[in-house]
Amino acid sequence: MRLITSTVQIHASPAQVWETLTDFDRFREWNPFLVSAAGRAEPGARLTLRMRLPGSGRETVFTPTVLVSDPGRLLRWRGRLGVPGLFDGVHSFELTPRDGGTRVLQSERFSGALVPFAGALLTPSERGFAELTDALRARVEARNAPAAKAD
Repeated sequence: MRLITSTVQIHASPAQVWETLTDFDRFREWNPFLVSAAGRAEPGARLTLRMRLPGSGRETVFTPTVLVSDPGRLLRWRGRLGVPGLFDGVHSFELTPRDGGTRVLQSERFSGALVPFAGALLTPSERGFAELTDALRARVEARNAPAAKAD
């Protein structure tokens, strides 16, 4: 098993973060890691995600199933390569109100027989997670910044 995480503090409410995080049609505008997404944030729904690995530019499409969608709190999906137990990943975004904003913990727990041999995918994914959470913060904070007052 292997776990990858990335955490960021966003100066916005969990509802505002959730709105950006689940607006899959707009991922291409801001997300450097999951460069496109389609589907609905509803349990049982199938997503279509295009991931771009940092450093290589290599893209992979995968179709995880949403396991949990608790607006403003938790989005979790599971993706698989082939049959269960070969290479499985459970990806989560946990949103927690903290210090007048939202703490976002992004994590993925990988399991299966191929995990020990998947370093070429998992190592750059760690950087991709950090890029995603940083871009999420920038997107949400820019969208929620107060408009400049004209004199």
